Amino acid sequence: MKNSVPLPHDGSAFWKFLCWLISYVFRPYLCTLTVEGRENVPETGGVVVASNHTMGPDYVILGYSSPRQIFYMAKSESFDINPWLSKFLHAVGTFPVARFSQDAEALKEAITLVKSGKVLGMFPEGTRSRTGSLNYGRSGTVRIAAEANAPIVPATVLNSRKLLYRFKHPFAPRDHMTVRFGEPMPVDPAVLDDPDALRETTERMMLAIAKLLPAEHRGVYAEMVETEQT
Repeated sequence: MKNSVPLPHDGSAFWKFLCWLISYVFRPYLCTLTVEGRENVPETGGVVVASNHTMGPDYVILGYSSPRQIFYMAKSESFDINPWLSKFLHAVGTFPVARFSQDAEALKEAITLVKSGKVLGMFPEGTRSRTGSLNYGRSGTVRIAAEANAPIVPATVLNSRKLLYRFKHPFAPRDHMTVRFGEPMPVDPAVLDDPDALRETTERMMLAIAKLLPAEHRGVYAEMVETEQT
């Protein structure tokens, strides 16, 4: 079988093995997939990938589609369920963050990770969208990129929720998923000292994400995109 998504060139041996497993064992059965703009993810150096967040396993599909391993924050409760699950989560590049609080340690780890030349995945909406439409973005993603002096790569995942349906209905037709990576967006570290610039950069990031989505999923940014394009 021809593999339409090349294996990542950057990542741990375990991560590359998982991507191989998905490509040749799971994906042919679960879904069809189109990945656009992989070349927009810089080959080296620290990067923050900022994506929309739906009710599907966006982090899995986005991570698999990237040419480099993406590291994520995950709710700290997930690491307390089972020691083996905790080991697995760490092995695939996740680290715990306390929800509903300002977790300084997790933020510090995220910045350190990007400064060390790795790729951090962020969902700037801060929560999942039940409708699949884009909600307002928060400034945390821009703050991390600014602290690490790293670019933001906007990204989108489409139809990931249907993957969960496939697990529940194994004989249903395969659905098609699409992942898009946009052009890198530089972030000026000076935004950390300018609230207006921070808000403007956050809005610019969200507009870049919205432009990668179909019009019906642009949500609160639909009118801004339309205005900019006319």
